[in-house]
Amino acid sequence: MGVKLAKTAGFCMGVKRAVDMVIDMARRKGGETIYTYGPLIHNPQTVELLRKRGIVPVRGLEEIDSIPAGAMLVIRAHGVSPAERKIIKEKGFRIIDATCPKVGHVQAIIRKHAATGFTILIAGDREHPEVNGLLGFAGGAGIVLGSVAEVEDLPELPKVCVVAQTTQSVEEYAAICRRIRTRFPEAVVFDTICDSTEKRQKEIRELAAGTDAVFIVGGLNSANTQRLAELAKLQGKPAFHIETADELKEIDIEPYRRIGVSAGASTPNWIIDRVADYLTGRQGRKEEFFRRLFKVWVFAVRTDIYSAAGAGCLSLAAMLLQGIRVNPLHILTASLYVYAMHVLNRFINRKASSISSFREESYLLHERIYMTLAVLSLIIALGASLVAGPAPFILLFVISLAGALYNARLLPSGWRFQSLRDIPGSKNVAIAVAWGAVTALLPWIETGGAPTPGLAVAFFFAAALVFIRSSLSDILDVQSDRLIGRETLPVLIGEKRTLLLLQVVSGLLFVLFAIASPAGWSTPFSFILLSSVFYIWICFKLYDRRSGFSGVVLEGLLESSYIVAGVGALLWLMAGGGVTA
Repeated sequence: MGVKLAKTAGFCMGVKRAVDMVIDMARRKGGETIYTYGPLIHNPQTVELLRKRGIVPVRGLEEIDSIPAGAMLVIRAHGVSPAERKIIKEKGFRIIDATCPKVGHVQAIIRKHAATGFTILIAGDREHPEVNGLLGFAGGAGIVLGSVAEVEDLPELPKVCVVAQTTQSVEEYAAICRRIRTRFPEAVVFDTICDSTEKRQKEIRELAAGTDAVFIVGGLNSANTQRLAELAKLQGKPAFHIETADELKEIDIEPYRRIGVSAGASTPNWIIDRVADYLTGRQGRKEEFFRRLFKVWVFAVRTDIYSAAGAGCLSLAAMLLQGIRVNPLHILTASLYVYAMHVLNRFINRKASSISSFREESYLLHERIYMTLAVLSLIIALGASLVAGPAPFILLFVISLAGALYNARLLPSGWRFQSLRDIPGSKNVAIAVAWGAVTALLPWIETGGAPTPGLAVAFFFAAALVFIRSSLSDILDVQSDRLIGRETLPVLIGEKRTLLLLQVVSGLLFVLFAIASPAGWSTPFSFILLSSVFYIWICFKLYDRRSGFSGVVLEGLLESSYIVAGVGALLWLMAGGGVTA
């Protein structure tokens, strides 16, 4: 499609390390305030989120006296000078050093060469905190160079050591070094630009070459983001430097068929996603048929209609797996119930989901419409289950009650867990169980028979697919979840372990489908559903920020695993392989 997301967009290693360190401390220390020496990162939206977690920035030494003695003070990724560190230490603060290792490497180079009589030439921005810190390590023998022209103003120097700010422009540093070597042939030059910076700048050129316009996302006061925007403009393509998706409303994107999106090293993923998703939803209103079809699909994903259709597909597949009569009322019930629960839960958990959800704008603009549709869907779902029989109605009512209790505050205030949803990692399991119940248990309970192996196969099938989808979504949102303090499965056990767990679950599902029919546990339809597992394995490869897809597209691709099962079910019925009402 027309929106390409840069693989390197977002937090660099040093920024991610610093943010993770501080968030982990905030979680361990409870309500204790943690101070950062300057904003932790150059992104005002993230700084405000951190402030809500009790992580408060101080501007510098002029504000440091206002901090209580013995408080924790975090040195951010930019690092500080030895003199500043000494003052902080003398005032009795508990120093937490989150200096980026790459910056620390440059500091070590400067310290070593300054001690042996070298003049340190630092290519970078004079006002940048990292450069100020680096100058401190030069011990008065440091000179900052902001451009090639400034090399001409240097006096004659016997011994010269050259380093760069880690986020310096690669071309600019190369030009400065060439001129320095001309004036000082014996100069010792170090390549200290972070490899992440080099990759971002290289990718910007490639992105601009293959698109009609480039959007750079990040703080307007972020030096590395400013450089990306300048580099994009140098490629001869329209380039826009924005902080948030709200700024896109003032920009006419209609003329651009192909749009590239990148971001600075201090830009969190949730802001990047909001921009990419906005562009995906707004681009190409006057395009050809397939682009219009794509927009309809995106709309369905964004409004949870696609999830509802997926629930109906799983319900049909679950009935065919069990070999029971296909009742359209159960398909309708599953679709409407899932739609109602998705919408209601999004409003109940708005605080936890608003910063990362591509659905936020639509939900906030049309809150009354969404709530009305959700309540009507729930009423119709309960009515449809009652028409199917008293047992399905009672089951759906119990599931609905369990959902309400899951979100209700059951325990006293002051306890760490006040509701079931506060239990770390519980969301993924709860959603999977709820979907399994409404798609597999609901059709079975109408039969009035005893539990069968087919019921177990169908329940595990539906629950496993939903568990994988919700957990993969949480992997994408892990950065924002950590920022707001929501303990999802990836936050709890880590992204790699979560992905390994999902691969194990999908492997078990594959084995189950392969042996279910020969073992007499289900109908031969289980072989058809192997296609859903293969599709999930494809999603494991695609479902990554480095794939270049926006969040709404990734979510839609994964939810298509339900649709794949539904298409297989329809083909099975057309071939005469199932029992219909």
